Amino acid sequence: MGEGARDAALMVAAGVGIPLLAALNANLGQRIGSPVAAGVVLFAVAFGTALGVLMVTGGAGTLARLPGQPPVLFLAGCLVAFYILSITFVAPRFGLANAILFVLLGQLVSAAVIDATGLMGLAARPVSLTRLAGLGLMAVGVYLSQRG
Repeated sequence: MGEGARDAALMVAAGVGIPLLAALNANLGQRIGSPVAAGVVLFAVAFGTALGVLMVTGGAGTLARLPGQPPVLFLAGCLVAFYILSITFVAPRFGLANAILFVLLGQLVSAAVIDATGLMGLAARPVSLTRLAGLGLMAVGVYLSQRG
């Protein structure tokens, strides 16, 4: 399997995991009576897991480079917290599929803007008419899925 195929498979697995984590965490939030507490538990488990992987891979020394990094890069943690807390609150009321459809729509639009502008030093890629048509179809799909 080539590197591109491995990367694609990894991202498909991550994509499968997102609705599962949303469903699990929403359920935990309902069971304990606090979506925010469920988010805290999720982040504690995620931190422990990431720390374990960091130790196993021998990358702990790279943490020494953190102080010199631009503060804006740490906004990623706030964005993850926003996603987890919002999906944990919304999914039980709005439905998991509906919540994920809107998340996907937001991701596709945001990714197209990031690609078009090369935001944060990523490679700039023009947004073609085909890609815009795909985004439009996704928006129509979200609309149709809401109609019942």
